[in-house]
This record gives sequence, structure tokens and C-alpha cells, in this order.
Amino acid sequence: MRTCPVCEAPVKGRIDKKFCSVKCKSIHQYELRQEKEAFFLEVDRQLKVNRKILKTFNYQGFTTVQKSALISEGFDPNFFTHYWKNTQGDVYLFVYDYGFLDLKKSGKAKYLIVQWQEYMKKR
Repeated sequence: MRTCPVCEAPVKGRIDKKFCSVKCKSIHQYELRQEKEAFFLEVDRQLKVNRKILKTFNYQGFTTVQKSALISEGFDPNFFTHYWKNTQGDVYLFVYDYGFLDLKKSGKAKYLIVQWQEYMKKR
């Protein structure tokens, strides 16, 4: 007797039938998708976490925060969507509409957090 690869229940019906139910077939398809898109889902998840953290800390539109505070919340500076370079040559890394700049103030590692502005669009 054939068994379902998902729940190991007996499979009844046509000879080429692989799953015992539509539910098990759907579970199998979902698991395949998760395996194929694991990297994409991991990156997307971290980008969402980063944006949420930047938004939470940037309640004024322009804030300086210690790096350790952001990192302890789960922020990972290696995940960003784009960058913007100002006229002084500073490179702001953005996670969608919130950006951060690596700073050294008073010997402490900090980030300057900003929100995307219209003038930052490329010309």
C-alpha cells in the first residue's frame, strides 16, 4: 500500500496519486517553496526587522543612537536596500525609507538615523 509522504497515511484512489488529501499536497508544495526561496525569505525578513527598528528609534526624523542599542534589538547593518551619498561624501545606507550613517561621536560607535527626503532622489 502506498503512503502519503507528508502524513504517512494510506493513499487511496488512482495509481498515480501521491498524496492522501489536498491539504497534504498543499503542505508539500509550501515546503518546496520554502526550500527554494529560503535565501530570499531570510533577506526579506531581516530588511523588515531593520526598517522596523530604524522607524522605532527615529521618532524625530533625525536621531543619533548608539550602535549597540540597535544591534541588541536585532538590527543588522549588512542588510540595506540602497544608499545615498551627500555633498560631503558621507554614504547613508537605507532600508527602504529609513537611512543610517556610521558615526564616531565622543569615541562611541553611533548611527545617525534619517528619513528619506525628496531632495535625495537622483537627478
